[in-house]
Amino acid sequence: MSLKAFHVFFILVSTLFAFGFGVWSLIEHHRTGAGSALALAVFGIAAGGALIAYGMWFLRKLKGMES
Repeated sequence: MSLKAFHVFFILVSTLFAFGFGVWSLIEHHRTGAGSALALAVFGIAAGGALIAYGMWFLRKLKGMES
């Protein structure tokens, strides 16, 4: 597996974990009503969105590069 392919894979896995953490925190907020869980949910979902944007930027950058 090349370094580029591993980087794309790592971005994908990180995005899934970030969204998973955000959803888990949201469920925890609904269960307990803790404001900190809501803050963590917002952070997790925002991190997932940022990782999607970075992944799209990285894939566009890869298209312009030669292998």
